[in-house]
Amino acid sequence: MESSFLTAVFLPLALFIIMLGMGLGLTLKDFKRILVEPKAVILGLIAQLILLPFIGFVLISFFSPQPEIAVGIMILAACPGGPTSNLISYLAKGNVALSITLTAISSLITVFTIPLVVNLAMRTFLGAAATLQLPLIETIVQIAVITLIPVSLGMVLHYKTPKLAARVETWVKWLSLFFLGLIIAGLVVKERANVLDFFVQVGGITFALMAIAMCLGYAIAILSELDKPSATSITVEVGIQNGTLAIAIASAPSFLNNPTMAIPAAIYALLMFVVSGLFAWWSQRSQQELVR
Repeated sequence: MESSFLTAVFLPLALFIIMLGMGLGLTLKDFKRILVEPKAVILGLIAQLILLPFIGFVLISFFSPQPEIAVGIMILAACPGGPTSNLISYLAKGNVALSITLTAISSLITVFTIPLVVNLAMRTFLGAAATLQLPLIETIVQIAVITLIPVSLGMVLHYKTPKLAARVETWVKWLSLFFLGLIIAGLVVKERANVLDFFVQVGGITFALMAIAMCLGYAIAILSELDKPSATSITVEVGIQNGTLAIAIASAPSFLNNPTMAIPAAIYALLMFVVSGLFAWWSQRSQQELVR
């Protein structure tokens, strides 16, 4: 599919607003929390940055999707958490401060790791057909521009005008979900002739990626004797990725310009709300029972 206003203009703008909203809720203390809660932060980062791509690779080997879809799965697995994960952590009565910290630090690290994981996936699954590679330095700069700059701007606004930032943040979070919905709807409409086939092909693997990652993240946290709220946040951070960033890397003209690779992230985002909603409900119920 050729690039359009959706992928060339609207998608980068939407991602900028989403990351700005994330920055509005961040302070320098969130980045320093690794010194306060090193065990929880390090476990969460290992689960998200190492375990998740490994799970993605194993599932691709098991499901054997078409090569472009396989690359799309790995793009998704390489992305950090997003503002949605912070919202779900809050609803699930998790450690929201830990969730925000993991999202912030993983967003910094994945600026450098995404091009490495994606290029490896393209060489592995596309082979000789992988005529396009993500140039390392250029891609790092581009991802930094659409993620770190708006996050930094949001943090500055938070520092300079905390009351205004607090009011705007709530609206921006809901606006982020609205933008994500529009992006997914646009991709589905453009690929409407193939969307059912893609859902059949990708639905199972994206659901498995999310469910297995969340289960393993929760198990690692509990076995490491973290408290329940921290385990909840790690579970959410490992399972809920920044689908908008994954769609941008796959379909935006400045990156791979291949909307087929964005299909896993679009299907994932649809399933994400169902799975994360059920997890939040279960987490609330289980914590209420512990109080009793």
